[in-house]
Amino acid sequence: MIVVHHLNNSRSQRVLWLLEELGLEYEIVRYQRDRKTMLAPPELRAIHPLGKSPVITDGDIVVAESGAIVEYLIETYGNGRLVPPAGTAERRRWTYFLHYAEGSAMAPLLMKLVFDRVETSPAPFFVKPIARAIARKVKTSYILPQIAAHLDYLEAELNKTPWFAGAEFTAADIQMSFPLEAAAARAGLDASRPNLSAFLKRIHSRPAFQRALERGGPYELLK
Repeated sequence: MIVVHHLNNSRSQRVLWLLEELGLEYEIVRYQRDRKTMLAPPELRAIHPLGKSPVITDGDIVVAESGAIVEYLIETYGNGRLVPPAGTAERRRWTYFLHYAEGSAMAPLLMKLVFDRVETSPAPFFVKPIARAIARKVKTSYILPQIAAHLDYLEAELNKTPWFAGAEFTAADIQMSFPLEAAAARAGLDASRPNLSAFLKRIHSRPAFQRALERGGPYELLK
């Protein structure tokens, strides 16, 4: 039995969605973030030394990292579903976006989250103005332009095809959902980029996506 070690409001929501799309049976072990630090609890280290989510176990097999989990589930249980045929242009796009989601798209979004907290966190009165000024400068000069560049790029890609790997929905779209959800929640993704906005509406309407939300519980990135 596949077990998803599921941290609230995390990338593991994508894993639940993929499992629902594939129609696989699975169990969920739930973990809650620390309310102050937003970090995963130490119990996750019993599953994987880094104590991160998502992690799945499949018998004696432990798989961490979103992209690796997607590849494992597709290769082991997919039977050709949610992945284009090998050697095609669509397969190359599939592989690219599977890794781009975390390797490129998430980096500036995570930096924005960190610097937003630097800007708003309590600090001694003589430090606070300096910290806020530095945070604002880094965001305006580097982070926000980087996010805008990525969103412009993705908007253009979805002007070519309705899904990231091509004409058909694949696991690459599941992988790409998290950075786009994060951008919509925290980084200005709105109707000014109609292709990306339409993508989010399409994935939210999928029955498997809705089932994953029901099983995974509230997902604050969607608010």
